[in-house]
Amino acid sequence: MRVAVLGLAHVHVENYIAILESLSWTKRHVLDKAAPSGPVRLSGLSAPNVDLIGCAERGGLERPSRTFAGVKLYPSVASLLEQRPDAVIICSETAHHRELVEQAAAAGAHVLCEKPIATTLEDARAMNAACQKVGVQFMTAFPMRFDATLEQTRRELQAGSLGQVLGVVGVNHSVNPSAHDAWFADPELAGGGAVMDHVVHLADLYRWCFSSEVREVYAALGRTPGSSVETSGLLLVTLENGVQASIDCSWSRPGSYPRWGQLTLEIVAERGALRVDPFAEHLTLYAQNQPGPQWVGFSPDPNRAMLEAFLESAARGTPPPVTWLDGYRALQVVLAAYASSSSGQPEVLSSEII
Repeated sequence: MRVAVLGLAHVHVENYIAILESLSWTKRHVLDKAAPSGPVRLSGLSAPNVDLIGCAERGGLERPSRTFAGVKLYPSVASLLEQRPDAVIICSETAHHRELVEQAAAAGAHVLCEKPIATTLEDARAMNAACQKVGVQFMTAFPMRFDATLEQTRRELQAGSLGQVLGVVGVNHSVNPSAHDAWFADPELAGGGAVMDHVVHLADLYRWCFSSEVREVYAALGRTPGSSVETSGLLLVTLENGVQASIDCSWSRPGSYPRWGQLTLEIVAERGALRVDPFAEHLTLYAQNQPGPQWVGFSPDPNRAMLEAFLESAARGTPPPVTWLDGYRALQVVLAAYASSSSGQPEVLSSEII
């Protein structure tokens, strides 16, 4: 399977490219004539052979944000799509997702799009229409669905072993990502700040774990002095099945924090409680070239499982495990949070795709 990366702006792009390189039989077995031509078993999935043909910045070679050794950087997105990739991964600034999805779909490539999928519902709907028009698949990049601890949590909740859920506390904290790239704090390119960046993960996990849509959102947001976007936020959400949950989405970690951030869930129910920390398994690393200790995780990388699931669904022509609708519903929660913060009142979400 020929794979391309469109846009190099997102913080996950380095990891995605490293994973794709590790899945590439062409580069790992260039001298091995016995390399298999069929599917390769990887992490329990039947993933196709991967040929990472290259990457391209939306602005072309005039503004490459970064390059990667051994990966060809094409002069434009159009020139890369002329190579007819089977699938693309879109890692541009959020405001440019629609443009790149439409280009990829027109070239007949299946799409894995970074979250949030767009900054507006209009753009999100246009992206879906572009993919449906030509029959290519669209998968939203929600890697936490592929984390083993969260998969187990979902199974427990779906089985009802904890009884009625009384409340859920969700936390998704990180350092301010504008230190990585300024566009994350640009309201035009990112569509917002901490809410746009972090709410989508927990909003999707709530929908997935409880098999219920978010019905109502109440939000209070904050902003550090000098920032053009919100840097903290607290949401209270009510699902259609009555479960009440919170989302703390703040960029509250200092620059010296040992890892990028943290996502945790605390679930209180009538017959027990769960605390879920997907990144708890780590070693503390002290190195001479680091300003302080770093936490290095050793549990399986959910991003790898997500990429393998995308490649498998694209190769087989089966529906992706995380759909466009999942990305759309999560974006609805984000935009409802902004509306609620502005009005000071709870915001009721529409169940229609409008």
